[in-house]
Amino acid sequence: MMTTDQQALPTSESVANWGGRVTETVQPWYAVRLFTLRLREVADWFAQAGMAYFVPMEYREVVHADGGVGRVLSPVVRNLIFIAKDRPETEVKALIATAPFRLSVLRKGREDIAYYEIPHAQMREFQTMCNPAIEMKRYVTADEARVKSGQPVTVTHGPLRGLTGRLVRASKKYYLLKEVPGMAVMIKVSRWCCHPLQQK
Repeated sequence: MMTTDQQALPTSESVANWGGRVTETVQPWYAVRLFTLRLREVADWFAQAGMAYFVPMEYREVVHADGGVGRVLSPVVRNLIFIAKDRPETEVKALIATAPFRLSVLRKGREDIAYYEIPHAQMREFQTMCNPAIEMKRYVTADEARVKSGQPVTVTHGPLRGLTGRLVRASKKYYLLKEVPGMAVMIKVSRWCCHPLQQK
């Protein structure tokens, strides 16, 4: 396991091994809520439809039959998957309608039926921060992230350099928080390496 003070962040090639097919193009992404526990089958179904997907993964300890303890990669949550928008929204809606599972793409709001598009840059940073090899990381729900106060910053030093998010405090430590619809990830950072982000 590595910490954010030890090694550089992963390349896009290693990202592709942790829970989906990651693309280098600049299309936005959708967050899809699952009403089934068959996450792997849903992921395979999107892959067969030709769509890139991403599932945040983390290491968890398991006890083997012989009493030994090991680690396996498991989904952080089992009711959420992200898919790349590689076709018009109307085609995505038509595809979702044919799914053998109950799925719901997160929308912009209660009054706006359009799907919420996650910008490519935001999703790419989120994927990077979800690297399961990085220690000192926490996942929180969208509601928990929403109530956390923090200043928008960009990281100027260290392996997280270039990433943006909100600098928040939890348990007397500072974290870089990155939100996407449905969930958020927090990575421990040093306060001195973060610079306030200029608001547009």
